[in-house]
Amino acid sequence: MKEIKVFAPASIANLSCGYDILGVCLDKIGDEITVRKTKKKGITIKKVSGQKLSTDISINVAGVSATALLNESKVDCGFEIEIHKGIKPGSGIGSSAASSAGSVFAINKLIGEPYSNKELIKFAMQGEMAASGSKHADNVAAVLLGGFTFVRSSVENDYFKLNTPIEIAFTVIHPKIELKTKDSRAVIKDKVSIKNMIEQSANLGAFISGLYTEDYDLIRRSVKDVVIEPLRSVLIPKFEEIKSASINSGALSCGISGSGPSVFAICKGITTANKVGEAMTKVYRNLNLEYDIHISCVNDKGIRILNYE
Repeated sequence: MKEIKVFAPASIANLSCGYDILGVCLDKIGDEITVRKTKKKGITIKKVSGQKLSTDISINVAGVSATALLNESKVDCGFEIEIHKGIKPGSGIGSSAASSAGSVFAINKLIGEPYSNKELIKFAMQGEMAASGSKHADNVAAVLLGGFTFVRSSVENDYFKLNTPIEIAFTVIHPKIELKTKDSRAVIKDKVSIKNMIEQSANLGAFISGLYTEDYDLIRRSVKDVVIEPLRSVLIPKFEEIKSASINSGALSCGISGSGPSVFAICKGITTANKVGEAMTKVYRNLNLEYDIHISCVNDKGIRILNYE
């Protein structure tokens, strides 16, 4: 195999009750990344389309993560990368994670798969570090493993998949403003009260139980954030109105997608997800603000190969 093209999907991190711990992989929206072998060693980003991003491998997250992989694998060739961005940077649905994970996934395939997808997470995290200043694995784990994922420890590289209830679907509204992860993380306080820690921990445990028992009412009660959302929600236009409209239209729960500004609603069934999307658009229709709506089932496979030669 000399060349490969992959689809690296979007993702939602945190899911309200699991800050830097929970992630889920979305379907249809994502980046397309082509990687080909070169005789000259090292990484080159030949082209980026879809969004205006640097081709400097020390700045572009795909280059950062790919370089981290090459530094460990010591392969006797180089790689040329082309990226078509289907996810807007700063959108809150894992733009940097898709590029970071996509490049290492593709290179790993070209060199004979010496690493499992789980082992690739540590390289993809280097791209996340470059993007946000924090080495978090919630998005990249979801992209590389698929489905709902849990990060027990990024330090110990301990990640695993959770069960995905068959009827779960997501509605995501993305107001077209850029909210950088670094800035969004800056509003978070260093200390959390014992009361909030207990409530958040209880919600996290109950949510995971709800996934395995496919108890949609328990999921509804558990997707709540008493720590991060109160601080970040002020950065998102009409957040409370979006949340109320979603719940009133049948969503199980609604919260901030990753670091924002996108807002997700978790729904039982794709029909309800579409109704929630209509309700969300009504809130933003009267604002002088562009937005996108994404309706998605859970992508249980994660990154996929589009073609190769």
